[in-house]
Amino acid sequence: MNTKLIKIAGFLSAFFGLLTVFAGGSVIFDLFGMREIEGNYVPFVVWANLICGLLYLVASYGFFSRKDWTGTLMKWSLWILVAAVIVLMVWIWNGEPYENKTIAALGFRILVTLGLLWVANSIKKKFPIDAVL
Repeated sequence: MNTKLIKIAGFLSAFFGLLTVFAGGSVIFDLFGMREIEGNYVPFVVWANLICGLLYLVASYGFFSRKDWTGTLMKWSLWILVAAVIVLMVWIWNGEPYENKTIAALGFRILVTLGLLWVANSIKKKFPIDAVL
């Protein structure tokens, strides 16, 4: 895999993770009046995003150091987001309040996670340290 692409994925994962942890934490803990700004936020989606943000931050280290477990973190993030989408559909069908931007943001986040997962699964080490020891 192209080293430049892996570095880009690492930076994207770190940036996306920091942004997500800041935004999600701000809504959860009502920092800077974010709850009012967000409107009809969906609590479990915010928590899912926060957890994924933390996974993105750890995965950024995995990208830069080319760890094999980076793909596993991205898979967990993807499954968490898919579960959030399923629960959100039930939430919407039950007539609960939500914002249209929540649907768009989840879709975008899933696409980004799929891209990061693709790069993470492409990381191959020619000489893994485990093989040497």
